[in-house]
Amino acid sequence: MEKKIIAIFVVLCCMLNITSAQLRVGFYSSSCPNAETIVRQVVEKRFSKDRSITAALLRMHFHDCFVRGCDASILIDSTNSTSSEKDAGPNETVRGYDLIDAAKAALEAACPSNVSCADVITLATRDAVGLAGGPKYDVPTGRRDGLVSNVQDVNLPGPSLSVPGAFSFFQAKKFTLNDMVTLLGAHTVGVAHCTFFQDRLSNFQGTGKPDRTMDRALAARLFKLCGTQSRPLNKDPTAFLDQGTSFTVDNQFYNQTIFNKGILQIDQELALDRSTATIVKNFASNRVPFGVNFANAMIKLSKVDVLVGKAGEIRKNCRVFNPPPKKTTTRRGF
Repeated sequence: MEKKIIAIFVVLCCMLNITSAQLRVGFYSSSCPNAETIVRQVVEKRFSKDRSITAALLRMHFHDCFVRGCDASILIDSTNSTSSEKDAGPNETVRGYDLIDAAKAALEAACPSNVSCADVITLATRDAVGLAGGPKYDVPTGRRDGLVSNVQDVNLPGPSLSVPGAFSFFQAKKFTLNDMVTLLGAHTVGVAHCTFFQDRLSNFQGTGKPDRTMDRALAARLFKLCGTQSRPLNKDPTAFLDQGTSFTVDNQFYNQTIFNKGILQIDQELALDRSTATIVKNFASNRVPFGVNFANAMIKLSKVDVLVGKAGEIRKNCRVFNPPPKKTTTRRGF
């Protein structure tokens, strides 16, 4: 029985390795040689007008890959009869869909039905990171688009989790603790709505007092911004997660958590928990280790539960599944 279990495990590992191997850098070099250039040009155009697009794409990429794998299921629009991942609470403020649409339209004009929407997300995120001063890295391509997008599938780690609580989500996706700390470094860009950290400012965990692990001056400043009133997200104020280099992908986010200036609870916990504090200090003291680790972690993220080969499809429109192929009828002669 034990040998049988080991054999099954080996087979599963081999299958995972085969799936990963089907992704490769330059996958479209023959079928659509300018694919990566086309995506990059779209991202560069947007970034020149809106540097916050880096944070938007990082969030979209993470929220896509952590649900059904990197299959672009987050891009599907809901219909009158079905609610897609876009309708889930954690995805309510995800944005950047129009950039993906623009890149896909340009790709369809150059090489129809060739480049997947899943690869567009991955490439666009990689390019935005580089434009924002982060590491430049190659990502393998060859993903295919998923055929399912269900609001009930969305279960993502929240901002108020402890380190062990957050790590349970990452571990389920085969990430290490170092990977988690690295990927949360994406908070070096972007903002958080008051509702996600408001309790830390005046009534942390029902104590009636601010979270003592937050810098007092920061807590006072954020309290003036947020107050105690609950608001709909579209009217809720936001604060930069990195209060210094807010649009740059760098290691300053980690420095701020060391000085108790993490905005989200999970961000601050990274610097306080024994299991992650050393990693945070290493990234805070030297930008190079963070850059290398971030590039590697992003590549690893982009490979989560991907569809390859003949699985899934290549959508023509990233917002809707392709229509089912028409059935052909064969006439029989007499």
